[in-house]
Amino acid sequence: MAGFVPPGTTLSGNEATSAEAKKVNEVHKKIDYMDLPCPIPYEELHREALMSLKPEYFEGMRFDFTKGLNQKFSLSHSVMMGPMEIPSQSSETIKISTAHYEFGANFIDQKTMLIGRVLTDGRLNARVKCDLTDDLALKANAQLTNEPHMSHVMLNFDYKVKLASLSFHIHSPSQTMKVGVTDIFGKDYRSQLQLGNGALFGASYIQSVTPHLSLGAEVFWAGQHRKSGVGYAGRYETDKMVAAGQVASTGLMALSYVQKVSEKVSLATDFMYNYLSRDVTVSAGYDYALRQARLRGKIDSNGCTSALLEERLNMGLNFILSAELDHKKKDYKFGFGLTVG
Repeated sequence: MAGFVPPGTTLSGNEATSAEAKKVNEVHKKIDYMDLPCPIPYEELHREALMSLKPEYFEGMRFDFTKGLNQKFSLSHSVMMGPMEIPSQSSETIKISTAHYEFGANFIDQKTMLIGRVLTDGRLNARVKCDLTDDLALKANAQLTNEPHMSHVMLNFDYKVKLASLSFHIHSPSQTMKVGVTDIFGKDYRSQLQLGNGALFGASYIQSVTPHLSLGAEVFWAGQHRKSGVGYAGRYETDKMVAAGQVASTGLMALSYVQKVSEKVSLATDFMYNYLSRDVTVSAGYDYALRQARLRGKIDSNGCTSALLEERLNMGLNFILSAELDHKKKDYKFGFGLTVG
């Protein structure tokens, strides 16, 4: 009963002074605005919410096998069988049965990373990352396909200095999306410049205002369609929660919130609104990490329920279950897979 303090009992002078001083220090703790953290990229504002609410769902059967030949070189084999949706103007979902095999080769060491994938439908994907010096790195992405105007190549040169990094991307003329991107990020900010075909220009900037709050803005111009727009965003994060909001003049507004209940459990929700078409979508989900498994799921206002289970059966052996139920469209998707290596 030594630790019990009856009601009405006051603390001693030293204890009261110490408690008050501690409270004052916490409230008036000085913030060093010259040493703020670097924010995440503008396009990744809702990263935690997307990981919980929009994992990689699939339909059909998947099998992935990776074999390491040595510490730097490995081979991978992937088989995918299942239906594929065909775009249609009707409300009914049209699917056709497909199957493909993918062969991959990976080479990774401290300064070089080479990744290649070839599929039975004729597509070839390649990624290269090489540190030429301590400050200069080369990155390249390429995709070759039989479809016209779908092959592309992108080069990225990253030059890093003490407090900032500059990178420049070069794309092939057949690239269908971006043809140029320049990223600059300093100690407490990030900026990005984009150049695309069809006279597409874009720029974004995000700045840390406090240790927990970052604000940003973006602007773009699509010359081919004669459209322009601006957007604003904010993100607030602590050790227990992440809240982000984004609005654009195109009519889109996105809000997301993630609450970390514990080290293993996270709850997430998002709100999507288009004030031009008056479309609203609200979803809520969870992310539960067990010792041998990870379970993610969500439900949205359109009546769609989905879940993804990844369970580790043994060292290097994972079992995957995926399910999506869209009662409104009467579209039901189920998938299972196995990952070895």
